[in-house]
Amino acid sequence: HSESGTPPNLAFVPACQPPDPMEVQQLQHFISNSKRLFVMTGAGISTESGIPDYRSEGVGLYARTDKRPIMHTEFIHSASARQRYWARNFVGWPQFSSHQPNTSHTVLRDWEKLGKLHWLVTQNVDALHTKAGSQRLTELHGCLHRVFCLNCGDQMLRSELQEHFKALNPTWKAEAFGVAPDGDVFLTDEQVRDFKVPACRKCGGILKPDVTFFGDSVSREKVDFVHQRLAESDSMLVAGSSMEVYSGYRFALAAQEKWLPIAVLNIGPTRLDHFATLKLNSRCGELLPLID
Repeated sequence: HSESGTPPNLAFVPACQPPDPMEVQQLQHFISNSKRLFVMTGAGISTESGIPDYRSEGVGLYARTDKRPIMHTEFIHSASARQRYWARNFVGWPQFSSHQPNTSHTVLRDWEKLGKLHWLVTQNVDALHTKAGSQRLTELHGCLHRVFCLNCGDQMLRSELQEHFKALNPTWKAEAFGVAPDGDVFLTDEQVRDFKVPACRKCGGILKPDVTFFGDSVSREKVDFVHQRLAESDSMLVAGSSMEVYSGYRFALAAQEKWLPIAVLNIGPTRLDHFATLKLNSRCGELLPLID
């Protein structure tokens, strides 16, 4: 149970067995032997906060629908794609931004406080690690809670932008039919047609969420920074990720090249299973709190 005493929301979590005592022992041993642990988290750590993911078997977006997330080039080059993106994001934002960290997020924050965790890299854009209080943190794919201008680089909070949307669209209303990952909801083209999108307040440029869309790449500086943190570490834990996306997978390959022990905690198969030191098929929120 999370700190607020609310049970985890398991609507978007694939079915799995409770942790096996042997698994708990193995992970405990792995964590105890590690002095500078490098942790990478993925969508599977946030599904227990009620946020759906893309790839989980049976419950992820790809399993439930043929919808696909917006591509980087589409957002950059098409005003109608941006209009559709922001309309859906506007509707989804109140719910998405209200999600709270779960046990897994607080456990990792506590490990950091205890000096067990050297660095945490998340592939998620939901700010839940930040909400939980993690500080030794890199958001590999950015964060939906921030927005910036593609032209002049001016930044603003996504919550602030929500007020601009409301001011520009005082009478616009849309009922979503289904929630998707990353603060997205499903709307029809007709619903989206009259939605107005604000431009940058400083230069009139295009506003974009501070996240890496599909088809875009993570900045060289950020990648180098994460490689440096990994070089200082002595082991790697992957929690809640299938590591299908190369931007995260490359760090597991780097860890393997350095002969670092790698533990993987994820429901279902991952790209690391054939070389991981330890593979645990449990729910993050059930197994992580059992580790001292």
